Amino acid sequence: MTVSVFDLFSIGIGPSSSHTVGPMRAGARFADELRVDGLLGTVSALDVTLYGSLAATGAGHGTLPAVLLGLEGHHPELVTADDVRGRTAEIAVGGCIRLGGSQEVPQRVEDIVLRPRTVLPEHPNGMTFAARSADGVTLRERTYFSVGGGFVITRGETGDGADQKGTVAPFGTSAELLRRCSESSTSMSAVMLSFEAGFRPVVEVRRKLLEIRDVMWDCVARGTEIAGELPGGLRVRRRARAWHERLRTEDPDRDHGHALDWVNLVALAVNEENAAGGRIVTAPTNGAAGIVPAVLHYATHYTPFGACDPDEVAVRFLLTAGAVGSLYKELASISGAEVGCQGEVGSASSMAAAGLAEVLGGTPEQVENAAEIAMEHSLGLTCDPIGGLVQIPCIERNAISAGKAVNAARMALRGDGSHRVSLDQVITTMRETGRDMSDKYKETSRGGLALTIPVNVVEC
Repeated sequence: MTVSVFDLFSIGIGPSSSHTVGPMRAGARFADELRVDGLLGTVSALDVTLYGSLAATGAGHGTLPAVLLGLEGHHPELVTADDVRGRTAEIAVGGCIRLGGSQEVPQRVEDIVLRPRTVLPEHPNGMTFAARSADGVTLRERTYFSVGGGFVITRGETGDGADQKGTVAPFGTSAELLRRCSESSTSMSAVMLSFEAGFRPVVEVRRKLLEIRDVMWDCVARGTEIAGELPGGLRVRRRARAWHERLRTEDPDRDHGHALDWVNLVALAVNEENAAGGRIVTAPTNGAAGIVPAVLHYATHYTPFGACDPDEVAVRFLLTAGAVGSLYKELASISGAEVGCQGEVGSASSMAAAGLAEVLGGTPEQVENAAEIAMEHSLGLTCDPIGGLVQIPCIERNAISAGKAVNAARMALRGDGSHRVSLDQVITTMRETGRDMSDKYKETSRGGLALTIPVNVVEC
């Protein structure tokens, strides 16, 4: 089925959609279930267990405090980094959380059980919550999986839990998507818009897309204003502010010769904010959140269409990117813990390439080719963050992958849309490559750079 663009581009906090946003949503879901069933007031104890990648890199990804705040009823769409830090400090002192926002239950970060070597069969990002009464009776136990991009499923569910409202999905493969475009003689963005119009009026779709665009721009602005070091112990310096100051001096008139410098800057600014726990749009994940806004920035400032109507460019760009992102979410994975970084920055680069190709006037076949090129040359990318932090190589990798998306779109538009490898084929290849990839290269910090660069990291 087709995933809504508003599920792929959701507003949350850093540093990780799968390790921060998803666990917070899972905790909130568990607390909501207890409340709905009238069990909240009878809970005296909680058992929280994280498995696999969540346990292996949870400290660096902010997973543990995210779970506790979720159990208190906080949601990533509304909470701020200051809220997380402040409430986490209060829990550390008091030793209790307010389950569902009201029921005092003993629980601290240190009480969470971590089982990094235990990978549940459904997904590497598993977590189990159990609520018990004063006499030790288990009132409710649930296992959840954070499957990438902030999506959460409960054990036993099929699909990602997204509400499709009975709407028949207009496409399930890129071949079907191209066929829809051909049948209606229209663009990918128009096909995706017709799908979204099944949920809400077109004017509301546009308003919400522009709101997402504005949150992206706000994130860029914050990222270019703040200096200093990122949290977590790696001593990584923020670079976006200094780069921004230099670029404003060197390129006051936005010469095309500096276009990729601005693309790099936007990607760095967003991902530095993400690493600091700031307000982010998952696109389609937090670890890859800088790519789509960086290429959208290019589409807005360096294309004729962007100069004439930046709002329309943003709407069409995000709809097209969302259509392609839906294919990756449904046919493969956008979870680094499941398929490595090819599923995160690879998918984001492919989505951004498609969005830019459409804005540049590409045919649906050229847009599909752009998406294919970007992923074909992202195949095999591992996820081995140093110290379990979303900093090295994640921040620079977003800039590199944004540039790759720009190049893929421009290459596709030089052709006529015909190409040997289809997007469906490359998505299948990405999925199979992820299955073959050693687990140590899938967001565990047990391989690659994470071992080559040994560091002592304190918890974020």
